[in-house]
Amino acid sequence: MKASLKFLVVPLAVGALFFAGCGGDDSSDDNSSSDTATTQSQPADNSMGSGQVLNLAADPSGQLAYDKTELSAKAGKVTLDFTNESPIGHNVVIEDSSGKEIASTDTITGQSTTAEFKIKPGTYTFYCSIPGHEQAGMKGTLTVQ
Repeated sequence: MKASLKFLVVPLAVGALFFAGCGGDDSSDDNSSSDTATTQSQPADNSMGSGQVLNLAADPSGQLAYDKTELSAKAGKVTLDFTNESPIGHNVVIEDSSGKEIASTDTITGQSTTAEFKIKPGTYTFYCSIPGHEQAGMKGTLTVQ
């Protein structure tokens, strides 16, 4: 009985070590201190206040369009909830009037993603950065008061 138990315990221990090694830290090494957004859910940052949520979706039929071309927000913390149920990959990039990227989402297909960022009053452009999509009309204006 002891010998058969040894043959069971050793493979289980090796398997546990293997699976423990498969986990990992999903954080990237690119931790800049700018106001650019992350695309992963994060705990609320109390220094940014309660903030607000903007919802944006890609056209689910696959057309190169968002469901809105105008968004508005108040200055401060903003969470962008982006949904793309279409079969074509899309994302959202937000730039200020000088072309500086303020926030962006991952490129997704058939799912949703979130970007959190701080924003100041002004007029911003949002667009899909997949080549040809912005030129085809997948863009809009974000007005922040």
